[in-house]
Amino acid sequence: DVQLVESGGGSAQTGGSLRLSCSASGLQYKINCMAWFRQAPGKEREGVATVYLAVTSTTTEQYADSVKGRFIISRDSAGNRVHLQMNSLKPEDTAMYYCAAALAYSFGSCSRSFLSGDFGYWGQGTQVTVS
Repeated sequence: DVQLVESGGGSAQTGGSLRLSCSASGLQYKINCMAWFRQAPGKEREGVATVYLAVTSTTTEQYADSVKGRFIISRDSAGNRVHLQMNSLKPEDTAMYYCAAALAYSFGSCSRSFLSGDFGYWGQGTQVTVS
């Protein structure tokens, strides 16, 4: 079975930083489209950032406007692991953060999945609280 396991959540003060990580297991292949989503109580799920790994091992990233310049998504080219470095945290970043993964044939395909939330694999989530 495919499993996505997030780690690194917790509490931070406004202006602080946290780093989330997600590892995907149970896959026989390298998954090329990975993303982070979040959902705050009473709000809809929101795409935070996505990263597409091309066959050349180059990556392309996309961010929600709300996190641009503050969050950085990265992934390990050797395996199915993605990270989210969250800096300059704000109370409105408080949410449950979910890792997601999908197979995509291009960055455009990955981007469409990110915008629609259409990912085949999801983690259980990790809580981030900013006060």
